[in-house]
Amino acid sequence: MRLKHRANRTSGLCLWVYCGLHLGAAAAASPGILAQRAPDFALPAAVGDNVRLSEFLGQPVVLTFWSSRCSTCAALLAALDRYYATYRSSGLVVLAVSVEDDPQRAMQYARTHPTSYPLLLDQAKAVGRAYEIERLPTTVLIDRSGVVRYVHSDDRPGDASYVTQIRALLDDKVGTP
Repeated sequence: MRLKHRANRTSGLCLWVYCGLHLGAAAAASPGILAQRAPDFALPAAVGDNVRLSEFLGQPVVLTFWSSRCSTCAALLAALDRYYATYRSSGLVVLAVSVEDDPQRAMQYARTHPTSYPLLLDQAKAVGRAYEIERLPTTVLIDRSGVVRYVHSDDRPGDASYVTQIRALLDDKVGTP
């Protein structure tokens, strides 16, 4: 029994390594949400109205999780702003979810790091839990059908795989994996 259990763990590890090699920079992703329907949510924006993820079904979505205490989040938010400026005319949506404990601190951060996409406030961290966020920054790329296709849990916002994966999502038709 022990050997069989070890073999199952090894098979899982091999599958994990294969997925990591296949997905490139998405290797650090939690396997629980990959290829699953993205959990819907509604959150208040730091500026503007509430935002509901399901409003963007049919469009590729880049969803990133940040905090003012995250040393690399500012660079990631800026990089995503550049990607959004380049690809929004093609239908790309970018949403950034703060998992800050203090909403005032998140609001201050949003004022000092403005973006052209919504910065959302998740004080209860319910959305972060739904997406199995274990570290910051984490970025989730969701296809037009609402399925999580890629997850980046890293601090390399300029990584070329972001652009490659965003373009792949933009090229996909609704309902195609």
